[in-house]
Amino acid sequence: MAEKYKKRAAVRSQEQIAGGIFSMWLEAGPIARAARPGQFISVYSNDSGRMLPRPISICETDIGKGTLRIVYRVAGKGTEEFSRAQTGDSFDILGPLGNGFPTERCPRGKKAFLIGGGIGIPPMVELAKSIEGEVQAVVGYRDELFLTEELSAQGKLYVATEDGSAGTKGNVLDCIRENSLSADVIYACGPTPMLRAVKAYAQEQGIECWLSLEERMACGIGACLACVCQSKEIDEHSQVRNKRICKEGPVFAAEDVEI
Repeated sequence: MAEKYKKRAAVRSQEQIAGGIFSMWLEAGPIARAARPGQFISVYSNDSGRMLPRPISICETDIGKGTLRIVYRVAGKGTEEFSRAQTGDSFDILGPLGNGFPTERCPRGKKAFLIGGGIGIPPMVELAKSIEGEVQAVVGYRDELFLTEELSAQGKLYVATEDGSAGTKGNVLDCIRENSLSADVIYACGPTPMLRAVKAYAQEQGIECWLSLEERMACGIGACLACVCQSKEIDEHSQVRNKRICKEGPVFAAEDVEI
């Protein structure tokens, strides 16, 4: 796991890219340089009354500029505060945190599904930029699309929407079947029902599968056990069958976790 850093990060830019969805570039220096696809940062509120940071996945990085991008949904007072930030404002951030996707599992000559659902789509951008094999991004939305240009620039993009307003009407697996797609490895991030279905599909098809789990976090560094998931192996820290999503995850081999 990469070394983590805590720093005061200035907002380089911010824009709303969909209903309730914001994109923010932060001057992150060593965090941007150390980050790997699938990792996240903890963003701290400037309100002293909000003690716990908000974990937000890293969408992409620009190592040359020392910046990183987060794309997040406003879901409470903390993220609502972030959404009001202007260029030049700043927040304390900690990262990079967690274990990311194993990009080496899709070398040149292999094909990958990058499956994202809702706010699980952002980490697929940096992942798509980092994979040497063929990228097939399969992303699911309720209705309004975002990050499609970034993903289509890195490979083939397939879209599913619940209301059928774009792409396949249905979910990401409906999209895969409708387009008769195949892959050697699956990387997925999104809501638990989607990940459960993707895991079952991977098992049926005999495809290697890596899942990034979504869970509410508190400390973000593995100390408090607020974000555990069931695992097949006994955890060295808690001595029970669980894993800390913020520490051992958020990315796991599908066969190692129960969802």
